[in-house]
Amino acid sequence: QVQLVESGGGLVQPGGSLTLSCTASGFPFRDYAMSWSRQAPGKGREQVADITSSGVRTNYADSVKGRFTISRDNAKNTVYLQMNNLKPEDTATYYCYAPVGRGQGTQVTVSL
Repeated sequence: QVQLVESGGGLVQPGGSLTLSCTASGFPFRDYAMSWSRQAPGKGREQVADITSSGVRTNYADSVKGRFTISRDNAKNTVYLQMNNLKPEDTATYYCYAPVGRGQGTQVTVSL
C-alpha cells in the first residue's frame, strides 16, 4: 500500500534550520510530482513547495521563497524540504503529499 513517512521535525529557534524528509513506498515514486504542505492550528492548509517527477522544476509559496528548498532523490524514494531562516510563523505540521496519498505529518515548532 501507499506509504509516505515524514521525519526531521522538531523545535528550533528563530533563524535556525531544519531538513524534513519524506520516504515513499507502494507506488512508482520517480513518476510522480511531490509537494510539501503545512497546517497551523486554526488555519487552512498551505502548500509551500512542489517538485516535478524529475526534480528539474520547483515552485514555492511566496511565504517561504528564498528560505526553503525542495529536492528529491529518486534512487532513495525520498523528497526533502530544507528550511532555513525559520520564523515563528513557520510553526505548523508539515505533510508530504503525492497524488496518491499523504504522510502522517511532522511537527515543526519555531520558538525561543
